Amino acid sequence: MIQQLLIRLVNCLYIAPVKRLVGRDIFAYGLCGGANMALDTLWYFVIYHYIVAERFIDLGVVVVSPHIASLIVVFPITFFTGFWLNRNIAFRATEYKTRGQLIRYALSVVGSIALNYVCMKLFVEHLHIWPTPSKMLTTAVSVVYSFLAAKYFTFRPRR
Repeated sequence: MIQQLLIRLVNCLYIAPVKRLVGRDIFAYGLCGGANMALDTLWYFVIYHYIVAERFIDLGVVVVSPHIASLIVVFPITFFTGFWLNRNIAFRATEYKTRGQLIRYALSVVGSIALNYVCMKLFVEHLHIWPTPSKMLTTAVSVVYSFLAAKYFTFRPRR
């Protein structure tokens, strides 16, 4: 039911001016990614302020700062919502089993994390670009990589 509602929402927002600029798959991917990013931010805020309650977490062998603890808690939530949105809204033409796609999605996320790390090191430490513009460039590179990985690896239709 929620899937059909979200598909209808994407179709309603995919209007003539947008159609001239981008394909439906890119538009749906952007909408799903934006929604997942908004959910990530909301979950992070709630978990940081009310669950972790801005406290350091002592695990016995290591003490985890509140912002990192919140990231650790939020990551699996947005990982699975991102997977669900991409599989059921953005890239619906896929015929592969969920388990296989989940593994592929996890691999692409690991690739995205690695790409973010490499790009930030490259831009800031080697090209001497300020950190904030470097993060913006890194995000652009990561979004392109993530879309291509989703379209041609994780959720590609059977041939």
